[in-house]
Parts: sequence; C-alpha cells; structure tokens
Amino acid sequence: MPVADALARITGALQPLAPESVSVAEAYGRVLAENVVARVTQPPAAASAMDGYAVRAADVATVPTNLRIIGEAPAGAAFEGTFGPGDAVRIFTGAPVPVGADAIVIQENTRREGDAVTVTEGAAAGRYIRPAGLDFTTGDMCLAKGRMLTARDIGLAAAMNAPWLMVTRKPRIALLATGDEIVKPGDSLGPNQIVSSNALALAALIQACGGEPIDLGIAPDNRATLAAMADGARGADMLITLGGASVGDHDLVQSVLGEQGLEVDFWRIAMRPGKPLMFGAIGETPMLGLPGNPVSSLVCGLVFVSSAIHKMLGRGGDYLDTDTARLGRDLPENDERQDYLRATLIRADDGALVAAPFDKQDSSMLTRLAAAQALVIRPPHAAAAREGTVVPILRIEAPNQGL
Repeated sequence: MPVADALARITGALQPLAPESVSVAEAYGRVLAENVVARVTQPPAAASAMDGYAVRAADVATVPTNLRIIGEAPAGAAFEGTFGPGDAVRIFTGAPVPVGADAIVIQENTRREGDAVTVTEGAAAGRYIRPAGLDFTTGDMCLAKGRMLTARDIGLAAAMNAPWLMVTRKPRIALLATGDEIVKPGDSLGPNQIVSSNALALAALIQACGGEPIDLGIAPDNRATLAAMADGARGADMLITLGGASVGDHDLVQSVLGEQGLEVDFWRIAMRPGKPLMFGAIGETPMLGLPGNPVSSLVCGLVFVSSAIHKMLGRGGDYLDTDTARLGRDLPENDERQDYLRATLIRADDGALVAAPFDKQDSSMLTRLAAAQALVIRPPHAAAAREGTVVPILRIEAPNQGL
C-alpha cells in the first residue's frame, strides 16, 4: 500500500477526542477545542508607552517651553484632576493618559525644577501613547480552535483574562514492545539480547505531539503473556505494538491479537524504512503495529503516529512538516518503495535549503537519525537525481523551545 493511502486510512478511522476544561496555568502544549475570545480590552484606556510627562502637543509645538506640573500618574493609577493649557503630568509607562493630554514627552527631553518642567524637544499628538484596544478589544477572537498552545499563547490567553480554556483531551496511547531479544535500558543483557529503545523514543514522540504515552512494558515471545499484556490497553485511545508485526514464526502480534478480536485493515506498506506496518482495531481501540527495527519504528512514528495524534486532537490540515530542498549529493534511482533518507539540512549562501543524505542509511543506525534535521522523501521508482536537484523533505528538527 502506498504511504499516502496508508496515512489516509489511519487518519480516516480516527475522530477528535472530547474537550475538557483546564486552567490557563496548565494549558501549555494543549490543543484548543474552541476559540478563545478576549474578555477585556487591552490596554483598557489610552496609556503611556514611556516615562515622562503627559502634555498637550499644542503646548510644546515651540521649544524650549515651561509647563506646570499638576500631578503624577504612576502605573496602576490615574491622574483624576483637570488638565488644561500649559499643564503637565508626570507619568510612567503603562499609566492612563490624563483626559485633555494628547502626547507624552519622554523624561530625557525635559528638565524639572520643583513644580515646573522645561520641555526641550516637542512631541506630536499621539506620540508615545498606546490607544485603548491597541492589542485587542473585548470580543476579539485571538486564539483559534485547533491551535497547540505555546508559551506566547499562554501569555496572550492570560492577558485576555481567560482563566480557563477548553482543550481537547490528550490521546492516551498504549505502547507494547515485543520480543525475547530486547531488555529495558539498565537491565542485564543476555548473550543474544539488545537494549530496547523503541518504546522510549515513541513515548517521547507521543508527548511532543500532545499525547499521553502508557508504557505496557516488553512482552516476550509467548502467546499467553503477550495477550495478557496487550489487555492493559483497555481504555486507551490507541494501542501501538513495537515489533512482531511481520509473518515470521516468532512474530506473534497478528495471530495473538487476532484471537482477542483484532481486525486488520492492512499490514504492509511500500515504505523504507518501515515495510511491516500494521493497522487495524481491537473492538473500539485502534491498533497500530510498528516495525521492531529502531529507525523504522521511529520514522513510521514520525509519519503515522504523529498524524494520528494530530487527528485525535482535532487539529485541521496535514501534520507533516514537508518542504523542499536542494540535494547535497547525487542519489541513485529508487525502487518500488517510498524512501525516507536521513539527511542534514543547511542553508546555502543564496538562502536555499540543502539536504545532504547520509551515505549509510541502514535502518539500525539511530546515530544517523539523531544527527538528521530532515528526511529526504524519494517517491517510488524515482529516477536518479543529481546534486542540486530540488526534492521534497520532511523536516524533523526540534521546535523552538515551545515559544
């Protein structure tokens, strides 16, 4: 099955999860289930953008000139007196502009002597004044449904006086690694065993995408134990198995879960790395079987798991961050499988992106995936490509600290 068809089948079988209310203090990284509308106007009144003196622009059209200081307006307070010709009010950043004043003279352009101030440089009407509603007004929709909230968004929501936000419930994704040959990091290694990295990598990916991973552990190649451990996925929004999705004598996932009601939609895709990928459902629980190979598992996670979570969170559009870049090296023709080549990504002197695939692409090499910033996408039967050819890429570098 082509990758695009497999992706459409997976996301088409999923629905957005139910909304829930959380405090704005706990909403970082959550996805909005409804638009957020401002409950206040910001600023609520015309405010000073600088420390200085509130004046009438007409009074400082010719300088130097002397004005009477009739009061002050600190941040959080207002001058309540009458403001007339020749008057000035000492004002600080954020304070409301007195009624009758229409400009701010910054303090660097003044000399104060007692209750008088000499203005040495004038200010036009509106200078250094933030009008009411400059940022937003009551009723403005500033944060849209489907947005994953960043640190910036949290600040905006708080300023909008939105103490509670409706967000989509986090998808609970159960992870079950399989195989006698793998052990957890730190456990004793037998002579024919390796350290399991897949579950930890997928758990981190799930968290980054806005989901909640549930680690069910490592199931040995034993039918009864595998069935019992898979039963731990009850109540989860999706079960992901890692390994055992092929048709070898020790690949038990299909047969064991089949006895528990697994209905398989498909189990092979035209993709490298990641051919043995299975999708189906056990009752109401969607099930995704990923390859046991570490790189294959994580690349499939980047393409399919992230898109599945994107759909369950109610985010519109395509999750995959595709782009184009120039090849940094020659590539041979491709076979019948869509290839995802780990590559570095740099910016050339002319500003164009250049993606240079690593020469070795063995699907067991996690160091290459960790060092990559992009995956070069090679469609099935793609012709040989020369250095400099523009190709599609999937960008995988980390986001900018959630800002």
